Formats: sequence, C-alpha cells, structure tokens
Amino acid sequence: MRYDVVVVGGGHAGLEAAWAAAALGVRVALVTINPERIGMMPCNPAVGGPGKSQLVAELTALGGLMGRAADATAIHTRVLNRSKGPAVQSLRVQVDRDLYALKAQEILAERPVEVIRGEVVSLFVEGGRLLGVRTVDGREIPAKAVV
Repeated sequence: MRYDVVVVGGGHAGLEAAWAAAALGVRVALVTINPERIGMMPCNPAVGGPGKSQLVAELTALGGLMGRAADATAIHTRVLNRSKGPAVQSLRVQVDRDLYALKAQEILAERPVEVIRGEVVSLFVEGGRLLGVRTVDGREIPAKAVV
C-alpha cells in the first residue's frame, strides 16, 4: 500500500505528526519499533515547564493530542516560577507515564492511522525522488512524504 505520509517513530513528535496528517484526510502510516510503547514518556514524565508549556499550549490550540493525554492522566499540577512574575510563569503537569501512553494510543486510534511494527533504517530514493522508507528487515513502505 502506498501512503501519503509515513511517520517514523511513536514519541511525542511522531504522535503529533501522524495525528495532524490524519486530520487532513490523507493516508497515514506510523512506523515504530514497538507499537505497545507509542507515547511512552522518559523517566521524568512531565508535560510543560519553562518553554515546553508554550509548545503544549500551541499544540492544544491547533488540535494536538499531547494536552488531552496529559489532562487525562495528570497526577500533579504546578505553576512554576510564581515568585518571578507572570512573564516567566509556566504550568507543569506530572503524569502517570503508563496511563499517558495508553491514553495517547487511545486518542491516536480516533483517526485512521495505520501503525506498522518496524525499524526504519533508510529512505527509499530513486532518481533524487523520495519514494518511501526501508525497514531493517528489508520491507519498503512507499510514501509521498516522510516525517
């Protein structure tokens, strides 16, 4: 099957890319080594904080899924830098990392994204034209665009 968009990786960026592409009504595949770990956060499962809270707010305003998943799995919320004034204050949410991953997967399933188990090792290019990705086991996944 040829996809309009192939997204490599199921971390925060990959989730948002697949989610946004699917919202456009194009055929989307998300290729990840372990589909059960889509949306899995690192050892410090925080969403927000200085800098990142602005990004999360913008993603949320544009219909992204990170804010939804964080709100649904929050275990602690705190406003940082309260003593320094409103210009530098930011919201940080600690989430249950396992529940966050499950919620992110649940939200992703609301849109037609095909999840493919695989490890992408190279782009498939012919004549200077991108044709898709190649996986470690030799599969070629055709696509018009790769993220």
